[in-house]
Amino acid sequence: MLTILFIGDVFGAVGRRCLGGFLPRLVEQYRVDLVVANGENSAGGLGINAKTAQDMLDAGVDLITTGNHIWKQKGVEQYLDQEPRVLRPANYPPGTPGQGYALVESAAGVLVAVVNLQGRVFMNPLPCPFHAMDDLLGGPLKDARAVCVDFHAEATSEKQAFARYMDGRISAVLGTHTHVQTADEKVLPGGTAYISDLGMTGPQDSVIGMRAEVAVKRFITQIPQGFRAAKDDPWLQGAVVSLDEKTGSALSIERLNLKGGQV
Repeated sequence: MLTILFIGDVFGAVGRRCLGGFLPRLVEQYRVDLVVANGENSAGGLGINAKTAQDMLDAGVDLITTGNHIWKQKGVEQYLDQEPRVLRPANYPPGTPGQGYALVESAAGVLVAVVNLQGRVFMNPLPCPFHAMDDLLGGPLKDARAVCVDFHAEATSEKQAFARYMDGRISAVLGTHTHVQTADEKVLPGGTAYISDLGMTGPQDSVIGMRAEVAVKRFITQIPQGFRAAKDDPWLQGAVVSLDEKTGSALSIERLNLKGGQV
């Protein structure tokens, strides 16, 4: 059996500390072979940089996925070209800095592919993630036994449609982006594990990570407000997926929603 731990959007310093506090115990408890975390908001709640990525890697994360906020921090383009463990969505146009997927070999010799994709509904109009995944499966990922996708998207309908399209062809589809964990984890009929959104690892006493009073004022007045990250009530959210080492099919998916206390 191959066990992969997926961590929902790590938000700011609070999220990074929460991640570091939980990770050693979770890796031991579930006998995790690979840790994947979304870190697109790890730098102050908006974007990622070399320091915040390194904090996550030092904590025990093996691969970092991102999303639509990947370009927010200065210098990230050069960093992505230098650090193959940090991914950006694979369906960005050719010539975009960085890589959209990574291939890693487990201790048991299983070749695992992790892919980062971004949806298009209510998002920037990137090239089609469905077609992009088809191209990857027919090309650089054709020898991978297990293939897992962080599908960073707004609409649950798009996430569900992508998972159904890929059911039986890949191992798992893990939704990210909304920072609100869903309770629809399942293994689809063809053997693909799925959840619409892993949630957020960070301050739950907030509006998707932002200080509540700032977010409320923004909605009521429609006046732009300065971004202010919340700091209280850290939780780790994500999922543990178990795969058959021989086939790459999902055996189970367990949702994680763990209160972090003061970290």
